[in-house]
Amino acid sequence: MTGFAHFSGLFGESTDLLDRVHCETIASRSALHDWELAPHRHDRLHQFLFVEAGAGTVFFEGEGHPLTPPCLVNVPPGTVHAFVFQPGTQGFVVTLADEMLDFIYEGAQEIRLVLGQAACLPAGPAMAQGVQQIWREFNGLAPARDLVLRGLCSALLGQTARALLTQVQAPVNTASARHQLLQRLQALIESHFLAHWGVADYARALAISATHLTRCVKAATGQPVSHLIEARLLREARRQLTFTNKRLATISDELGFTDPAYFSRFFSRHMGLSPRAFRQRGG
Repeated sequence: MTGFAHFSGLFGESTDLLDRVHCETIASRSALHDWELAPHRHDRLHQFLFVEAGAGTVFFEGEGHPLTPPCLVNVPPGTVHAFVFQPGTQGFVVTLADEMLDFIYEGAQEIRLVLGQAACLPAGPAMAQGVQQIWREFNGLAPARDLVLRGLCSALLGQTARALLTQVQAPVNTASARHQLLQRLQALIESHFLAHWGVADYARALAISATHLTRCVKAATGQPVSHLIEARLLREARRQLTFTNKRLATISDELGFTDPAYFSRFFSRHMGLSPRAFRQRGG
């Protein structure tokens, strides 16, 4: 894959994401860049691309997959991806921010793991209708818009998870064991992230070596264990800053930081702006 120009701000990057859900047409941005979008990743956004007409190729970590309409592309956070579209390709891009995902996944973290697989899937009528409903609701001003969008996005996530479970093939023994390990790890992170457990603590609780845990998580997600741990802490920080009026020092203390200045450095390192600036911009 060659000839890509440098491009940033693709499909609703978090700094431009005014809603916790964003929806736009494929053409609205890709047409501005000769229908080719350079390799990039979103650390805190989950995206779906529904292609209803046209053609092209999606690249996950450099590996190409044809886009044969109607199809749905699942792009989980952290996945390096790129697109080459046939000019005139029609469809939609749905972007979900971490704050929205946390609401939807509450009590269903195993689905989050399933949807961590990048894939291009055939889109049945229910998927197509769901994306089109999200598009209409996002662009409307009807009462209870946010609540309806949350429900529609929940349905799309669930339909995609079902398709992944039935259509994405992987070596059964390896995939099953890895999936179970990730489920157990995710449950432990949910229980202990506020205690700032390290990789060795989680490995000990899982009765495996830290090296083995690191290898399995890297193979399954492409990320180190520390990334999963810090991502959960960061999501909670963003949730508190977005949905509560608590003082920054209170949030820092509740998140297990011994020093508000350390919390601010942690947040700024990952988000590129201070907790106070993040809250002000969200407001």
